[in-house]
Amino acid sequence: MISIDPAGQTERDNYKLMIGSIVPRPIALMTTLSADGVVNAAPFSYFNIVTANPPMISVSVQRKGGQRKDSARNAVAAGSFVVHITDESNVGAANLAAANLPPEESELAYAGFTAVPSSAVPVPGLAEAKIRMECVLEHAYPLGGTAEAPACDLLIGRVVRFHVADELLSDGRIDARLLAPVSRLAGNAYGKLGEMFSLERPE
Repeated sequence: MISIDPAGQTERDNYKLMIGSIVPRPIALMTTLSADGVVNAAPFSYFNIVTANPPMISVSVQRKGGQRKDSARNAVAAGSFVVHITDESNVGAANLAAANLPPEESELAYAGFTAVPSSAVPVPGLAEAKIRMECVLEHAYPLGGTAEAPACDLLIGRVVRFHVADELLSDGRIDARLLAPVSRLAGNAYGKLGEMFSLERPE
């Protein structure tokens, strides 16, 4: 067993250890709305559930040179965003949405997404996603880096509306096979759902 002190490594070295170890990671395809009305879309794999009471999710948006990316800046300014689950049918477009476009240019046209109105927030969703969650921004925490140049923005969103494709739901449960979610691994690698198994939880 090799023991590694992260303080003795570069940020890039620690990044490679983390993204290679913490796998698979679900991918949040997030839309936000700028003050000028431009719909931004981008994928983020630092994404998970926070709590179900009320339903809340987290998305960590890494900064560049201490500056917020469009997604975090828009979410904080507007107070809302929409998270879509990336699956086998839309992962190619989600990857295209990671392109470094200027703030005044929407990724929707570039990636081939279709905007659909949301029910409870002003930010549009994406028609190509089987699941989308309209979120109100509950908290935004600048973390890491230094006080002058944080490394990321941890966004906590409270889900105020779920949209789920009819064929996925049975007795209130999602059929993971029909969803066909895609996960992020390291480098350019992605993963599909793969083999499933069950274990009874202890009393």
